[in-house]
Amino acid sequence: MSAGGVSHGGETVRLTAAQAMVRYLAALRIEHEGRREPLFGGVFAIFGHGNVAGLGEALYAHRQALPTYRAHNEQAMAHAAIAYAKAHFRRRMMACTTSIGPGATNLVTAAALAHVNRLPVLFIPGDVFASRAPDPVLQQVEDFHAGDVSANDCFRPVSRYFDRIWHPEQLLTALPRAIHVLTDPALCGPVTLAFPQDVQTMAFEYPQAFFEPAAISLRASAPDQRQLQRAVAVLREARRPVIVAGGGVLYSGASDALRRFADTHGVPVCETQGGKSALSWDHPLQIGAVGVTGSTAASALARDADAVLAVGTRLYYPFSQWGVDKRLAIVRVDSDPDEPARQHKPKVALIGDAAAVLRRLIDNLPGFNAARPSRHEEMQERQAAMRARLAARIAPQIAFLDAIRAELPEDGILVDEVTQIGFAARLAFPVYRPRTFLSPGYQDNLGWGYATALGAQHARPEVPVLSINGDGGFLYTANELATAMRHRIPLIAVVFADGAFGNVRRIQEEDFGNRTIACDLANPDFVKFAESFGAAGRRAHGPNELRRCLREAFAAREPTIIEVPVGPMPSPWEFIHMPPVRGR
Repeated sequence: MSAGGVSHGGETVRLTAAQAMVRYLAALRIEHEGRREPLFGGVFAIFGHGNVAGLGEALYAHRQALPTYRAHNEQAMAHAAIAYAKAHFRRRMMACTTSIGPGATNLVTAAALAHVNRLPVLFIPGDVFASRAPDPVLQQVEDFHAGDVSANDCFRPVSRYFDRIWHPEQLLTALPRAIHVLTDPALCGPVTLAFPQDVQTMAFEYPQAFFEPAAISLRASAPDQRQLQRAVAVLREARRPVIVAGGGVLYSGASDALRRFADTHGVPVCETQGGKSALSWDHPLQIGAVGVTGSTAASALARDADAVLAVGTRLYYPFSQWGVDKRLAIVRVDSDPDEPARQHKPKVALIGDAAAVLRRLIDNLPGFNAARPSRHEEMQERQAAMRARLAARIAPQIAFLDAIRAELPEDGILVDEVTQIGFAARLAFPVYRPRTFLSPGYQDNLGWGYATALGAQHARPEVPVLSINGDGGFLYTANELATAMRHRIPLIAVVFADGAFGNVRRIQEEDFGNRTIACDLANPDFVKFAESFGAAGRRAHGPNELRRCLREAFAAREPTIIEVPVGPMPSPWEFIHMPPVRGR
């Protein structure tokens, strides 16, 4: 990746630090498959004390090249930015700017999700005065042991790169470093550039060349040949290999290579939450979700494996509660050289782009085929039995998911949430194309669903995006309906109203036997709620009415909330039990 290095010689232009930052971000371009596009799709912003005078003025001046989208909740807009990057396979991204203090710290939960899932988003929170002239200033967090600490230091543990811009000239190094982290497959994750409000307005003579950076080309590294041969040897010895496909398969564009590897060598494929849609649902070697939120069928298959080819996953969910047999041969494929060393130390670590590694493995495994009729039949029988039991046990969720699948086009995007229907979707919702299912992955949190879908719809306006929400989760970020209306983003949200936080209440009462805080909760009328914003509101009693409402909403292409009143729904948790690996 090249973000364009510059010298301080040659022609200069006098700009404020905020103007320079915005101009630099607006000039960045990414090259991929012969196309050149802006790296940043825009900036989500909530203005206030700390960013309105400096960054606000600069963003307004560049509103054509770098659009600003006014949001209504900082955490929600950060989730939207994360989804924008997900929908673009991490090749394009958004920035988020906030005021200081509470405005900034509202981003931290979303920053943690982006950090855990290695998703690029640029955070530009306002910060306290560098001059210390007004000290303490409004909303300043005072630390009597360190004068340079502000609320923005909360971002340090959840950022892949953190910097505080104390002087306008600092942007000449801080911005290229930030872009390098955001666009490097091995380093990718959230970046925070804390921006003191007085520094934003300070002027400096910037080199003109700084605003003419070279276009960014994403790096796709090839694996080390010696490690490749070691991996080939491990796989050749395996009799019961299995592939665990993670989000890295999608980000590297390796879905075709994954399918070809599975077809060529007869190896079944399990998916993590982040990897769902890496292989089409109807592929004969697709076993489904694995791990603590995976299916019993996939878990049983993985339990009996003697070798695991883990592609683009850190194995948090698959192995986090798995008593991993030390003799299990794990071959890990990851673009980050540090990742395989952190946990579940593999027998072989193949550092490189997932697509490049899979293609090399195919070429170096001539004649190898792990498909045996007995194993293939057993695998299919387990999967069929699990799906049949699932359909019988959680029939209400399956019926609604079937209705959604019938109306949502194959290239449409479904966004799930932490709810009964969301967990069921991870197990049972059929997806056929890469990145048509967005899940929060390892960092589940309420409020993800609607805000994330908003960002996905903004990123992919040509396809329909549907958000499935619980009533409690939807209310976390429901005010972003105002953002959808303001910018005419035609997002459709289905709210399963199960009695106000029904999933949380079920966990509390059934799983933990805690009835001490039970209380009568009431949902709002979600149809009237939508209409109060000027959006379309519909109500669907049952799957057939949901299909009708979805058809109408997809045809109208306007912000829509569909309320689905439901009673308590059966839990899918019995299907996502992770048994330990048996010793051999």
